[in-house]
Amino acid sequence: MQINLVFPAALAAALAVAGCNTTTERTVGGAAIGAGAGAAIGAVTGGSLVTGAIVGGAVGAVGGLLYDQDQRGRHGGRHYHNY
Repeated sequence: MQINLVFPAALAAALAVAGCNTTTERTVGGAAIGAGAGAAIGAVTGGSLVTGAIVGGAVGAVGGLLYDQDQRGRHGGRHYHNY
């Protein structure tokens, strides 16, 4: 039953943070997506959901921060707005 709830929750988190533009939003968004993905992987592999979420959240936060820094470098230190 747990696995049936993990994937919709991860998808909802991914959609909720898709439009993030500031450093904080991208870092938190990466953490949310990573936590969902980590929990999903933990559920599928039979591991701990909590451990998967913690590790995934940490990796996602770093990924979101690195993505933000890359975007800032490409756009002269300004945040890119796609509208």
